[in-house]
Amino acid sequence: MSKKKYPIEKTEAEWREELGDERYRILRMKGTERPHTGKYNLHFEDGTYKCGACNTPLFESDSKFESSCGWPSFDDAIEGAIEYVRDTTHGMIRTEILCSNCGSHLGHVFNDGPTNTGRRYCVNSLSVDFDNE
Repeated sequence: MSKKKYPIEKTEAEWREELGDERYRILRMKGTERPHTGKYNLHFEDGTYKCGACNTPLFESDSKFESSCGWPSFDDAIEGAIEYVRDTTHGMIRTEILCSNCGSHLGHVFNDGPTNTGRRYCVNSLSVDFDNE
């Protein structure tokens, strides 16, 4: 993980205990869940998607769309909720998205979205929780 300081700081042991193995792998170790397997991929209720590690609001449901990529996709994020980091792993140049409150890995953002924002935030379902209130 990054050495940057975030408003919410915990040891990796604390994160692992709190999140469990699979969520820890994705949120803290920058893992990816298999496409078309996440519970929020085809989920379209009204509400807010929050960071699965610290509960910070990240995306409103009206920004979610069906992208057919296999992961939940959004065309916009709540202002200030996302940190953008250049990612050159796996022989690609991408933009990783992190929770700006705790630094947890959410997924990546691409400039191929179908709406007027032109963005597609591709997010792991295990990186978020949903609140319909």
